[in-house]
Amino acid sequence: MVKKSWPRWLKVFLGTAVGLAVVAVLYFIWLIFLGGIAISDRAMLWKMLREEGGETPSADLVARQLRVPAGFRIGVWAEDLPSARLMAGTGSGDVLLTQPRGGRLLLLRADRNGDGRSDGRVVLLEGLDRPNGIDLHEGWLYLAEASRVVRVRFDATAGTLEGALQPIVTGLTADGNHWRKSLRVGSDGKLYLGQGSTCNVCLEPDPRRATVMRFELGGRDGEIIATGTRNPYGLDWAPWDGAMYATENGRDLIGDDIPPDELNRIEPGRFYGWPYVHGRNIVDPEYGPGNATRIATATPPAHEFRAHNAPLGIRFLRHPQRGAEYARTALVALHGSWNRSVPDGYAVVALDWDAAGGIRERPFVQGFRGEAGLIGRPVDVLEAVDGSIYVSDDYAGVIYRITRSTPPPAT
Repeated sequence: MVKKSWPRWLKVFLGTAVGLAVVAVLYFIWLIFLGGIAISDRAMLWKMLREEGGETPSADLVARQLRVPAGFRIGVWAEDLPSARLMAGTGSGDVLLTQPRGGRLLLLRADRNGDGRSDGRVVLLEGLDRPNGIDLHEGWLYLAEASRVVRVRFDATAGTLEGALQPIVTGLTADGNHWRKSLRVGSDGKLYLGQGSTCNVCLEPDPRRATVMRFELGGRDGEIIATGTRNPYGLDWAPWDGAMYATENGRDLIGDDIPPDELNRIEPGRFYGWPYVHGRNIVDPEYGPGNATRIATATPPAHEFRAHNAPLGIRFLRHPQRGAEYARTALVALHGSWNRSVPDGYAVVALDWDAAGGIRERPFVQGFRGEAGLIGRPVDVLEAVDGSIYVSDDYAGVIYRITRSTPPPAT
């Protein structure tokens, strides 16, 4: 019998794949068991990798560990919300929340009795395919599932849906690492969809992955407007000039402090670097060599976050009584690192734009990781019609509400 020989290219491919898998396994062993992180953090990392959350922090723990700027106060507004992800606020003050791993969309009722807590919840939809992105626009509720976008009529006053779900974008891929889709209606009345990469770093077989797409509100005329965005998660528009921004999580496994995570100003036709270059000029060790021409076309980020801080939801503050100190400010939820020898992030930060377009970062909510250990991982930020600020947390399964304890300074 003649023994069949495998082609050389297939042997090389399989050998490389096995080698990368071994390196990844050894890396996780080093992180969790062999001292890559502090002993006190190993249980936390193991829980995060298994997607197990923590307990609802007590009012005393919140008061002791979470810090907000002078003139604000923070408290747990709703709890028992596993996989709490993205939010949308209604004109009645209620909050809509997606739970991707539960396949549900919840309506959390506003605090109308004044006790500082949500007045209850309603399951609006269940049995969904990993719903994540959500927005409300002109009586429609738009929702991004893992492989499609749907919409349905929504009565904000009653807090109820009207009619059946209407699929408007179908056939999206949902394999790989970043299957959660982000969705917002832009200041131009178009529908925007962010889709993350299938991998840490690679060349995507589906050209729609690692991009921002734009559609008409009914789902027609879909087009890719931005490429090279590894995981465009939080989407919002600056109220003073209508510019679109998207948060992005940088690649892993090239160091504790590189590459930075990013905030990108999204403009049609732009390429944002991934997988060839990261940040303002960090050439990727795997995909950068030999691609100098492609790298030269990359648009640098508008702002760099610290490496592995994992910026997710972003929200520009718009309430008319916010005060001059937050007149040109966006809040960003930093989900926190899973892959640094010293964990970092776990906060909500304020980004302030100056008149020339420069961006300054400052703390807004700190202490999700502190003396009592890890108590939360922020995901999204929402500003309600009354000016309250909500922060979703998929680790503790809660939503925090931040309100003014003193009036804002006079402008």
